[in-house]
Amino acid sequence: MLVTVSARHGHLNDDVQKQLHEKAEKLLHFFDRLTSIVVTVDLHRDRDNKLGVEIIAHAEHKHEFVATDRDVEIEPAFQLASAHMKQQLKSYKEKLQDHRRDPSPKDGSS
Repeated sequence: MLVTVSARHGHLNDDVQKQLHEKAEKLLHFFDRLTSIVVTVDLHRDRDNKLGVEIIAHAEHKHEFVATDRDVEIEPAFQLASAHMKQQLKSYKEKLQDHRRDPSPKDGSS
């Protein structure tokens, strides 16, 4: 699986990139069919002095999950976006598992 960490409107130091990379890899615990994760930190601050973090996760069969959030610091913004991503992945995984458990309409039980 490929994890990419990049920045817009500035540069992230190597320690921050490594930290975000490691935390992004942990998203695999929630859904192991991810093929790539792209973390983009927008260092341009808005009126509230907040910067943005966007996480895009690509899964098998062309599914894409996107989570964004804003905070004054990179770490809390990443944590918030990561929480949104985890919820999306859990929901999607449950949907897949529930779909498999449903009896098929071809079983003649109707």
